[in-house]
Order: sequence, then C-alpha cells, then structure tokens
Amino acid sequence: MRMAHDGQRDPQGPRSQARPWDEQLRARGYRVTPQRQLVLEAIGKLDHATPEEIAATVHETARGVNITTIYRTLELLDNVGLVTHHHLNDGAPTYHLASEGDHVHLVCQGCGNVSEVRPEAIKPLITALDEGQGFETDVAHLTVFGRCANCRAGHLASDARNEKHAAH
Repeated sequence: MRMAHDGQRDPQGPRSQARPWDEQLRARGYRVTPQRQLVLEAIGKLDHATPEEIAATVHETARGVNITTIYRTLELLDNVGLVTHHHLNDGAPTYHLASEGDHVHLVCQGCGNVSEVRPEAIKPLITALDEGQGFETDVAHLTVFGRCANCRAGHLASDARNEKHAAH
C-alpha cells in the first residue's frame, strides 16, 4: 500500500508525543519491552501499515518476534491510545501513530492508493450532518472511497480513445 500524507510527520516517531510512550505504558501498569518499542518504531517508519508489514519491518531488527506478538502488541498499543487502526479495505486493518491526529482517509478504488486530508476539508459535510441530522461525526474513523486524480485522468483518456475508436 502506498501512502501520500499531506500533513507534516514528526521524524521522532513515538517518542515525540506529549508524554513519552514508555511513560504512558508504565502509567497504565504495562512493562516497556523491546518488542513494543520495535512495533512502535515500525509503525512510525511505515506510517499506515498492516500487521504483516509491521512484522516484516520488525524482523529486519529482531527475527525472533513472531506475528502473534505483533498482533498482541498492536492490540495493547491501540487500547492504551498510542496507535490507532483503520479498515481501509476488505483486508487487514492498518495502524498508525495516534499522535498523528485526526485525518480522513481517501482510498482509490482504481489503484488502491491511500491519501489523507485534514478534517477541515470535509467541514461542510460535518456541519450538514450536525445541523440537518443532529449527527456528531467521528472523523477519526472516516474513510472515503472513490477514484484518485491519476485514475480519473487515465479513465478519461481511455474513454476518449474508446470513443474515437468506435467512431471509425
């Protein structure tokens, strides 16, 4: 999966949050382990990644960390608020650092590219749902499916070629 990100990412990764990740774990009664650190570092490096992609990155450093440990670590980190996950397609969830803040995922159904926009980009929709339906929108879990500009341009070019060919 490719990821285009319009916001600025903090290159410091999980340690750059208001409270360092290890303090957040200890404050909730959890131990700080090398496996947890490796998973957090992998997520920071990969941005949005599936458990399998995270495992592959962890294995570059520590081959002995199995996929079950990855899944359990992701569940724990999600529960304590250090990472968040999204279901961007029918496959495995993708994880990213919670410190990245809220954003809306845009998933291209043509090429599978995933990009992000800030919630302000959909402010009119949020306002319309609130005022018209009394519905409070949770943009932290919002994914919009459609076609990216590249796929639309390719589709338009393909349609034009097909029309020209049909005319002959």
